[in-house]
Parts: sequence; C-alpha cells; structure tokens
Amino acid sequence: MKKITFIALLIVFSGLYSCNRRTVERIDPNKQIDLSGRWNDTDSKLVAQEMISDVLSRPWRAAHVEATKNKPVVIVGDVKNRSTELIEPETFIKDLEREFINSGLVRLVQSTEFREQMRTERADQQDFASSETIKKWKKELGADYMLNGTINSIVDQYGKDKVVYYQVNLELSNLETNEKVWLGEKKIKKLINK
Repeated sequence: MKKITFIALLIVFSGLYSCNRRTVERIDPNKQIDLSGRWNDTDSKLVAQEMISDVLSRPWRAAHVEATKNKPVVIVGDVKNRSTELIEPETFIKDLEREFINSGLVRLVQSTEFREQMRTERADQQDFASSETIKKWKKELGADYMLNGTINSIVDQYGKDKVVYYQVNLELSNLETNEKVWLGEKKIKKLINK
C-alpha cells in the first residue's frame, strides 16, 4: 500500500512539475518589453537619447566651441537613484556616455573609478614597459563640464491599479566656474492594471 501511495504521489508531482516548466526564448535586445511597469532598459535608452540630444543642442556647447575652438570635454559623474525601485544607475550612465560619444560633438573622459585603474597601469608601465611604448604622466585630458543627476519616482496606487511616475533630472556644470550651463528633465508615467 505504501508503495502504491508513493508512486501515486510521484506521478502527481511529476505532472505538476511538467506543467510548470519555464521556457526561455532569445529575443532582439532592442525590442521594447514592459512586463512589470518598473524602470527598464527601454526607459534607460530612451531617456538617455532624448536628454543627450537636448543637452548637445543648447547654447553652452556652441559658446564653448566659439571661445576655445575645441570640442567641450565632458565627464559623466553620479546619477543617483532616489526612486522607490532598485535601479542600477551604471546602465543608465553607460547609455548617457554612449550617446555623448556617438554624437561626435564632445570629447568624453573616464570616470574617477576608471581613471584610478588607468593611473595604476601607467605607473606599472614606468617600470616594466619599453621606453618606446611608455605612456607619459600629466597627459590626461581635463574635463570642462560634468554631468550629474537623479532618478526619482512617485507611486500612486489604489487597489490593484497603480501609476508610476518617473522624473529624471540631469545638470551640466562648468568644472572651472561651477556654473550650471544646462538643466534637463525627462518624465515618464506608466499606468499598470492588474
């Protein structure tokens, strides 16, 4: 009797398991999919494209080029997540950097973290690289402007329905004078029905 009960339970569990199998399908990374209504890769890309397009079209850039005869040098600083969600700012920062570089209208320098790695490598080269290939000290490109910002959100929920409102604020500042030369804002609102 125990053997029959065990076999019956095994059949029931294997049937339940086979009905709940998950399938995974590879899809185009550019396809827009919004399963949860939370901030996602599409939001990050679209906000970065729109905001970098805006910042590059404003008077600060033309004024810089006219005064110096050079492209402005930009560094992307912190973008803080102050939203109600766990958003990894690094992916958004990389989207911003990609848009800056691909525009060809500015020069972009490494962030603080990566500059330290490069300086360590340069220090190693002083001892171990051939004299023909050593990279010299004090040849780094100094940034003229720094981009910083925040990602905020507000959630309004009633029952199973909710609205999530995102506001991304970015500002570009002159590193020498601390003057804010551009303020950008992008809003996204999502209605999620359950």
